[in-house]
Amino acid sequence: MNVEQIYTGCLAQGAYYIESNGEVAIIDPLREVKPYLKRAQQDNATIKYIFETHFHADFVSGHVTLAKETGAPIVFGPNANPSFEAIIATDSQEFKLGKVTIVALHTPGHTMESTTYLLRDENGKDHAIFSGDTLFLGDVGRPDLAQKMGELTEKDLAGYLYDSLRTKIMPLADDVIVYPAHGAGSACGKNMMKETVDTLGNQKKMNYALRADMTKEEFISEVIDGLLPPPQYFPANVKLNKEGYDDIQEVLSRGTQPLSPAAFEAAANETGAVVLDVRHQDAFAAGHVPRSIFIGLDGSFAPWVGALIADIKQPILLVTAPGREEEAVTRLSRVGFDNTLGYLEGGFDAWKKASKEYDVVSSITAAQFENELAKDKAPVFDVRKESEYVSEHIIDAHNTPLDFLNDHLAEFPEEPFFVHCAGGYRSMIASSILKSRGIHNLIDVKGGFKAIKETDIPVSAYVCPSTL
Repeated sequence: MNVEQIYTGCLAQGAYYIESNGEVAIIDPLREVKPYLKRAQQDNATIKYIFETHFHADFVSGHVTLAKETGAPIVFGPNANPSFEAIIATDSQEFKLGKVTIVALHTPGHTMESTTYLLRDENGKDHAIFSGDTLFLGDVGRPDLAQKMGELTEKDLAGYLYDSLRTKIMPLADDVIVYPAHGAGSACGKNMMKETVDTLGNQKKMNYALRADMTKEEFISEVIDGLLPPPQYFPANVKLNKEGYDDIQEVLSRGTQPLSPAAFEAAANETGAVVLDVRHQDAFAAGHVPRSIFIGLDGSFAPWVGALIADIKQPILLVTAPGREEEAVTRLSRVGFDNTLGYLEGGFDAWKKASKEYDVVSSITAAQFENELAKDKAPVFDVRKESEYVSEHIIDAHNTPLDFLNDHLAEFPEEPFFVHCAGGYRSMIASSILKSRGIHNLIDVKGGFKAIKETDIPVSAYVCPSTL
């Protein structure tokens, strides 16, 4: 038996490859399925099952394409009703895989079809659970997503989740390995651990939601408390995972069309496409296509695209570093953004050589920022999350979280102001959005709060996030 976690950091998502005696199961695959096909080929093995823990909201799974490529059936848990052919497992239904067994444990709560898959070794011993969004490390799945599309309330779903954890998961042995669908950074939970694998016994000690003496009322209150609104693209991803989607190769073929500067400009004007610049933030600051939006590939690219562009059908034109066009289209497709029309051939350098108009972002170092503040008390806008801001911030700074920047547009003044985040990535995204809306009197602080902390700029007393 071989179990491999295939973790994708930008999505904080774990897919799983399980092989036994020449037979393979894939759990929660990403949309691009070639790595799974190649891995099975290396083992001279056959993909027998494709298991889905639930209808994912934060990414488009590869189940439909992988089933088409391999002929393997897709397996969902009870209550699932996909538009395509699939096995809808019953609670405790067993699936033989080589010498091992995978048992479907229905664990509703995050969603009503949520299912945890229990892996038993060839001796029948419980070895691991693939818990999807039911159980994370340090947290559990948020119970407010499925209720957006039905009559159940988040309290109803939290109650189901409490029962699922205590009747299906907590009775399992402490040495059972927990393989969750997500880790720290995912919007599917609140405060996940940075680790991606743990034992159930340790989670019983560390995870607040698994306290043995916790009442259902306490659980519901604690699980719901502090939930931020889910990203707007989540329902659209659920729909794609439930109903199907275009083959990734078709998406790549459409999205990787090279466009000359003239053709690129014409396409932007004719289609209303968003010009998405995915280069490094410093390159964007130095020069970019006017009104383009920066979301760099080297950060949490796909989740920020989903959170800030929202409409997955929005036409997109790409400005990339040379050679990263396919990567950008692939990562957009992971969150359902399939309408990429092409990319700027030759990159931004070609745009400049064609004598096209371009824009820049005023950007200064933290040391320069300190000098400017000493001379002029211009407003400071902190675009980190509220929890980051509360834990520590520049005295008198305004908190305008990037996730909800559009709700704060009226707060930005006509005089010059400063923008910062934690390290410089999010503040450049914010700067690009503000400039695209005609707000140009901003100055970005390079290096963000991390660099600011190295100066003598007054900040609030530190508050440990765990006490917030």
